[in-house]
Amino acid sequence: MSDRKATLSFSDGSPPVDFPLMTGTVGPDVVDIRTLYGKTGKFTYDPGFLSTASCNSAITYIDGDKGELMYRGYPIEQLAVNCDFLETCYLLLNGELPNLDQRKDFNDRVMRHTMVHEQMQFFFRGFRRDSHPMAVLVAVVGALSAFYHDSLDINDEHHRQVSAIRLIAKMPTLVAMAYKYSVGQPFVYPRNDLSYSANFMRMMFATPCEEYKVNDVLVRALDRIFILHADHEQNASTSTVRLAGSSGANPFACIAAGIACLWGPAHGGANEACLSMLEEIGDVSRVGEYIKRAKDKTDSFKLMGFGHRVYKNFDPRAKLMRETCHEVLSELGLQNDRLFKLAIELERIALEDEYFVSKKLYPNVDFYSGIVQRALGIPVSLFTAIFALARTVGWIAQWTEMISDPEQKIGRPRQLYKGAAHRDLKPIALR
Repeated sequence: MSDRKATLSFSDGSPPVDFPLMTGTVGPDVVDIRTLYGKTGKFTYDPGFLSTASCNSAITYIDGDKGELMYRGYPIEQLAVNCDFLETCYLLLNGELPNLDQRKDFNDRVMRHTMVHEQMQFFFRGFRRDSHPMAVLVAVVGALSAFYHDSLDINDEHHRQVSAIRLIAKMPTLVAMAYKYSVGQPFVYPRNDLSYSANFMRMMFATPCEEYKVNDVLVRALDRIFILHADHEQNASTSTVRLAGSSGANPFACIAAGIACLWGPAHGGANEACLSMLEEIGDVSRVGEYIKRAKDKTDSFKLMGFGHRVYKNFDPRAKLMRETCHEVLSELGLQNDRLFKLAIELERIALEDEYFVSKKLYPNVDFYSGIVQRALGIPVSLFTAIFALARTVGWIAQWTEMISDPEQKIGRPRQLYKGAAHRDLKPIALR
């Protein structure tokens, strides 16, 4: 523990108080205020926890000013180019990249758990065909705890490992089942001789009528989407998973809570909003009109998919997704598709227009991933479910880290109370 400290002074006559100053590997120092209430009788006030470190973590680091994202110290650019999704999963869960034997063992364990209990199909039949896939996922992922009683002891390391493998393995199957159910097609069982992403695409798009042909370019594009969305530090859904887990809830319930949070349009629905915006603009000929509206402070129109709350520079994931986007459009011959031509023109303007460049409103990962998913044939309603599938490993890694942290306590934020002061109840006749 460092002997560095921060001194908090008060203007109300209270004596100053010292607090330890904590330093991470990289990033801002943190003032340890755990004893603040005990020493002063005061709380801090931080709506949205924008200046609060809720935990210590060794998993993911973001520097928004520099445009950096690292998993376990590895830059996302290196992982997305040199690793597949399951290697990235192994890294997030274990802290190190696997060697050849470890990769084979991990892949085998994941692929052996891709099937779900046959009774799960009856859960789907209880939903309307037009149910949103996220509503279905919240329910069926939470319901997994009813089938796997042998891995619910959160204090048992082996149980935690088994639950992690099951969740990573079964999420593609459940997402594909949600899609198949919505379009009235039969469920497609997993095939474990395929890669993780190829298996998912087959479960999504194969039918009993003909054999599904794997396209390596498209599979790699989806794999990259998974890698780029695997974790993103203490965002809203990850914090939800940690908060739910702090109560001792089982991992399936915690991941279901994360899915519910991700469903919010301010969090997981950004790429869906991008596609809706492109549909609203409609044609390249109208781009100038909408660019003008985006610059007008009195106009409520916002250019979705540009800029990022965390990244004040170019989103590092967007650079990678941009390459993938153009590869996919080229592979499928979609460069002249109306919507894709529109997206490419918007991208060009945003990267060259002084207004967008000066405000650093660059295309973000959601802009490109929405375009790629549409090109792959994934319906817009399923975009957030794909996000949840990819983020599941990050949620599990964060949940496992929290459970193993000896300093972790049940989450209990405090408040600044602004309601009525103490008052006595009058009989109803006198009110």
